[in-house]
Amino acid sequence: MSQSQLMGIIQRLKTLQEQDDSGDVQSRFFEVNGKRVCQVKYFSANDTFELEVYDKDNKAQKYPFDNIDMTAIEIYDLLQEENEL
Repeated sequence: MSQSQLMGIIQRLKTLQEQDDSGDVQSRFFEVNGKRVCQVKYFSANDTFELEVYDKDNKAQKYPFDNIDMTAIEIYDLLQEENEL
């Protein structure tokens, strides 16, 4: 993975923030080779992200983030780990 992919992740997260004028929770999936690795949701009420990470059985662990950069880095790391498998 390259640095440009990190910028792409940040752009997708910024798009979540910008599209959230309806009050609905916005979300995006991140995949590697067609396999869903995680989903991120943006909550405008408290300006936070929730990262839902899927394991091999598609069970999810949820992690809250209040910083777009930390959210993007975590997603980047997850995608990189999946690429190494």
